[in-house]
Amino acid sequence: MTEPTDIDLGVVDGVWSDEGDWQVVDPDGDGVEGFAVPMPTIAIVGRPNVGKSTLVNRILGRREAVVEDIPGVTRDRVSYSANWSGRRFLVQDTGGWEPDAKGMQQSIARQAEHAMKTADAVVLVVDATVGATSTDEAVAKVLRRSKTPVLLAANKVDDERVESEAAALWSLGLGQPWSVSAAHGRGAGDLLDAILDILPETPRETDVYGGPRRVALVGKPNVGKSSLLNKLTDSDRAVVDNVAGTTVDPVDELVELGGRLWNFVDTAGLRKRVNTASGHEYYASLRTRAAIDASEVVVLLIDASEPITEQDQRVLTSVIEAGRALVIAFNKWDLVDEDRRERLDKEIDRDLSRVPWARRVNISAATGRSVQKLVPALDGALESWDKRISTGQLNGWLKDIIAATPPPVRGGRQPRVMFATQAATRPPTFVLFTTGFLEAGYRRFLERKLREQFGFDGSPVRINVRVREKRERRK
Repeated sequence: MTEPTDIDLGVVDGVWSDEGDWQVVDPDGDGVEGFAVPMPTIAIVGRPNVGKSTLVNRILGRREAVVEDIPGVTRDRVSYSANWSGRRFLVQDTGGWEPDAKGMQQSIARQAEHAMKTADAVVLVVDATVGATSTDEAVAKVLRRSKTPVLLAANKVDDERVESEAAALWSLGLGQPWSVSAAHGRGAGDLLDAILDILPETPRETDVYGGPRRVALVGKPNVGKSSLLNKLTDSDRAVVDNVAGTTVDPVDELVELGGRLWNFVDTAGLRKRVNTASGHEYYASLRTRAAIDASEVVVLLIDASEPITEQDQRVLTSVIEAGRALVIAFNKWDLVDEDRRERLDKEIDRDLSRVPWARRVNISAATGRSVQKLVPALDGALESWDKRISTGQLNGWLKDIIAATPPPVRGGRQPRVMFATQAATRPPTFVLFTTGFLEAGYRRFLERKLREQFGFDGSPVRINVRVREKRERRK
């Protein structure tokens, strides 16, 4: 039998053969947060449905930006890390820019305008098969007045026959049109070389932030995630509309709360299982799951004015499976009356019984009511998520618990717990070395007692069992 690794001990059940297997080292170490290295940003802008997100994916060399053959899929400005010829930079995807947009389209246009003002360089994408439209000319006029370096990408030049249409884009007054096919990769290398030529070595903003904690805002569609991010940033950082599913890509922003920086990520609302979703909804679901996995603590928003739904339960399951610290924020509390509060208490006892350890806050993203209460809730959840119990303290406590309530008999024998250790943090993971398997009910009993003794409010706790390997009796 091979010796189990530290990670194995922290993830799954297994077996052990001798006391040497008990030597477990924390794979995370002391874990000091590092510093983010500032990178220059190139913004990809243009009117709707010219292939901006497809070009972003081509630059990245992977499918990150949500793409579908309908206009208006991208709505917020979203940044991705890219690397070309050894240089790292950020690529910012934006929604379609329309000069006379109204409603939600106007909010999307403001995000694109902000990207044009704050980026270190801009790539204007134009559909070469259509030619320069009045919208393209309006965007070009704005960019000519700015001091930001600009490249013109003539997209959808799939073969030499479209080259003449690309050449006609000199009329926009932005210099040479770079012929490219974002879908097939034609001309992408030349465009990337040109991007590196105009990108500065350092970004405009030279501030370096030291490892802000990562917070994901999740929930079903139209529960108020983007409104909460806008309230926290005191700006229109995320596009907000009454239409469910406005956010498609995860939107991240550094927010100062409680005297320090946090990295908040607004995500798309999860309305279906990933395997039943389709189109941009499918990819939005994948990116929401990825944002949960990349976070340290998750704020699950639930509409307090409505009954807890199956969608809420599905999102909660995703958070639990990811093993992230959890804060449940009951939003729209300004719409809750006394009768609704009584019903909500019953729903919490019934529908959220599997996460009694989750921290809860009642807020209103629209009015800003109690949003500052998120800070102590986040701090407490992260403290539990990072908590480590010494091996001596853990075994002393466990000895008393097992003496008072021993494990149930299984197969005519009562399992004995020989040794216990905390194999990992984030989330706290404990491994029990035993002579027999421990039932799920007894593990839940130990988890409950563990929380009563050591806390862990706001964090999941995992208890795994290593059963002693059976040895063949010698004759």
